[in-house]
Amino acid sequence: MPLPSTPDRPAPAPDFPDRPLRIAAAQAQAVAGDLPANVATVADLIREAASDGVRLVLFAEKFLSGYEPELIRTDPLKYSVQPGDPRLAPIVDACRETGTAAVVGAAVRDADGELRISALVFGPDGALTTRYDKQYLFKAERDTYRPGTTGCTLQLDGWRLGLGICYDSGFPEHARAAALDGCHAYLVGALFSVGHGHHESRTWFPARALDNTLYMVLANHIGTTGGWNTCGASAVWSPDGRLLAEAGPDRRELVVADLDPEVLRTTREAESLLADLASQPRTTPRDRHTLGLG
Repeated sequence: MPLPSTPDRPAPAPDFPDRPLRIAAAQAQAVAGDLPANVATVADLIREAASDGVRLVLFAEKFLSGYEPELIRTDPLKYSVQPGDPRLAPIVDACRETGTAAVVGAAVRDADGELRISALVFGPDGALTTRYDKQYLFKAERDTYRPGTTGCTLQLDGWRLGLGICYDSGFPEHARAAALDGCHAYLVGALFSVGHGHHESRTWFPARALDNTLYMVLANHIGTTGGWNTCGASAVWSPDGRLLAEAGPDRRELVVADLDPEVLRTTREAESLLADLASQPRTTPRDRHTLGLG
């Protein structure tokens, strides 16, 4: 799948929220293929986060089924969700009762039978507002899932929040597109594994933060799912790339952080990457020269 070109438009004019946003990245052990159990975990964590004043809770990639590609292929109707799926009712109730938004990872089956890796977005009123479909599929996903075709920006309490799913975050263009759409933070539900996956997350996320002067929020799996030994360590990074808060590697946990508009403002004043981008041409000719004898 070719990389998208950077949108040919200027960076957005400075525009900042007027108050902090408390957000949580949730990590827990998904039960393979048990949607009711995983939905109950999501609802419990939403209520737990709400008791600490959290306005939005982010969950890991395909948390509702576990990552589990082979299992999902055996019975897509059972292990994926559909629009209006009654099995999602406990999440709807938890969001509505607490006034908390949630972004929840799931495999989704469209009416035409196509499967997507999606982030379901529940508003503070409990409504399933929209979904974002993963655009950059990992190589093992391409035989089963279709890629999404559009990005997604949410607005909550004056904050604009861009969504990504796992491998999306490895492509600088994806977070940059969110920044150019005026986003203040980039939220990613993922599966990063022990070893190289942990290394990737600790490289990509601070880089995307500083490149775009965005808050970065990661919700990862813990334990084993889909044959992967995951590394936990859900986290939040500040717009200058510094780590603000981080979970442990293997326990159920909520990572809570306050996204601060004043920090965002002062960082963008000091690190003027987005503003400077507007003054530069987006595409430039490139000279090529061969060095050698003769």
